Amino acid sequence: MTAEGSVVPQGALVVTGGGRGIGSRIAVQAARAGMPVAFFYLNRGAEAEATLSEIRATGVEGLAIRADVSIESDILSAFAEVDRVFGGVRALVNNAATNGGRARLRDLRQDQLERTFRTNVFGSFLCSREATRRMSTQRSGQGGAIVNISSGATRTGSADVWVHYAASKGAIETMTLGLSRELASEGIRVNAVRCGIIDTEVHKGHGEDRVKDLLARVPMARMGTPDEVAAAVSWLLSPAASYVTGTTIDVMGGL
Repeated sequence: MTAEGSVVPQGALVVTGGGRGIGSRIAVQAARAGMPVAFFYLNRGAEAEATLSEIRATGVEGLAIRADVSIESDILSAFAEVDRVFGGVRALVNNAATNGGRARLRDLRQDQLERTFRTNVFGSFLCSREATRRMSTQRSGQGGAIVNISSGATRTGSADVWVHYAASKGAIETMTLGLSRELASEGIRVNAVRCGIIDTEVHKGHGEDRVKDLLARVPMARMGTPDEVAAAVSWLLSPAASYVTGTTIDVMGGL
């Protein structure tokens, strides 16, 4: 899918995994705030098209790019397309992730582990690298912001289910802290949002009984919504958070 209209010199927000779920709401909320948006998606083209239509309905330009963030060549091609259409990158949200499939350690396959870390960790590092090359004030950029999407699994460890996923998100939180200090002098802020039990198909896929058990631990006694996560991301991207970096915000209903 390609964008229509003229180049936007000031660049765009890039959202990985932006075709549906939390990523879609982040992209749409940014568009409503007047920010051009390019998002990457892996599959489910119909949902990506719907998100793109919603972005364009706000009156700003949008771009949907099919890219697998576990593959470096896909990332390079996607950022080159963002450059071509928008003239650069204004901000990045590393949202694309996979849980790798449910598995206890004794049953965990190497391919599950590799896919989880290539998507969640390698992909976030490489996308952050490409965004930084474009945003850094030391490379003629105008600065910017990076927001990484983490998970409450970093606190629980997700024993018996997704320890590999929890570990990958732990790496993301450490990356957030390290990059915030490395990039502060280059005009780039780096923060994260730690998501709890959010009303997406990932948690719905647990089954009704499992969801009830999870919600019993949440002080607010309900799931969060993708729009509530997007609101936190929007604030971190905005000038209102201009003195905030190296921070992880919980959107977890009190957990």
